[in-house]
Amino acid sequence: MTYTDFSMETDGFVGHMVEPESKNTGHVVIVIMGGERSIVSGVKVAERFTDFGITGISIPVFGAKGLPKHIDRIPLEMFEPVVKYLKDVKKAKSISVYGFSMGSVYAALVAKYIDGIDNVILCAPSHVPFEGTDASNKCMTGHSIAVYKGMEIPYVSPDFFNSGFMGKYVYDNEAGRKVTNMWIMYRDAFKDKRREEAANFHLETSEARILLIAGTEDEVWPSEYSTKYIKSGLEHAGYNHEYKILIYPNASHLIGIMPSKERNGWLYRAIPIIGLLYRSFAKHREDCMNALEESEREIMHWILGKLN
Repeated sequence: MTYTDFSMETDGFVGHMVEPESKNTGHVVIVIMGGERSIVSGVKVAERFTDFGITGISIPVFGAKGLPKHIDRIPLEMFEPVVKYLKDVKKAKSISVYGFSMGSVYAALVAKYIDGIDNVILCAPSHVPFEGTDASNKCMTGHSIAVYKGMEIPYVSPDFFNSGFMGKYVYDNEAGRKVTNMWIMYRDAFKDKRREEAANFHLETSEARILLIAGTEDEVWPSEYSTKYIKSGLEHAGYNHEYKILIYPNASHLIGIMPSKERNGWLYRAIPIIGLLYRSFAKHREDCMNALEESEREIMHWILGKLN
């Protein structure tokens, strides 16, 4: 694999590109996991794409030099030079954008606002942006997590700092199972239906092929609900590009592309620890592992199987 780093000062964006040394298909995936230091490393996900001959370029949206310190008012324009570089310099055969969890918010917005995206792949997605957070001062910012051309993208407002410990598991009658407090905070943010619809991505206004992937036992936020919400919008609009919805029974928040098992054996040995954080993963380990493997195959086929 060949590695290239990009800086805001020199390139107009922060990124970490990983290219396959052989069998390069010419396809490129922009990987958005969240910050520079995400729970699942964007670089390691980019590495996994290279195993299939796909170049991966991990783009953090906060927490690196030249980027916002917190997840607040991230300028979507930062993705314009990324796409330009991939088209003009790398001569990409296709450009996909892959987002996991909070990264799905930015992946969806990139597909909507930035020209040149062929595929958008959203794993454990949301269907709306959220209010920004200031972790240092432990408060919500009163602003969107994303802006474009100086305008804030509409958002909903979960309250992370006045609703108890986010990682605590509690039984929720509506969900019919134990979920985290964080799951409830996000779910409650969707209850103002007027605001929810105003913040809706409306991916039907994009020009990309869309792949949505979620698990029914997501413990972090209601990604199954979000997936169905996006699907309903696409169906109602008669979306004229290809799209596919995959919802895996018993699957956890952890779904989609994970780092290579061969290069990151330590991560897979830590699955019992992961199960302490993601309890659906512990409870339905076989289903969750199968969902990871199958969703990876679906993602690679989505990129390679239709565009060669």
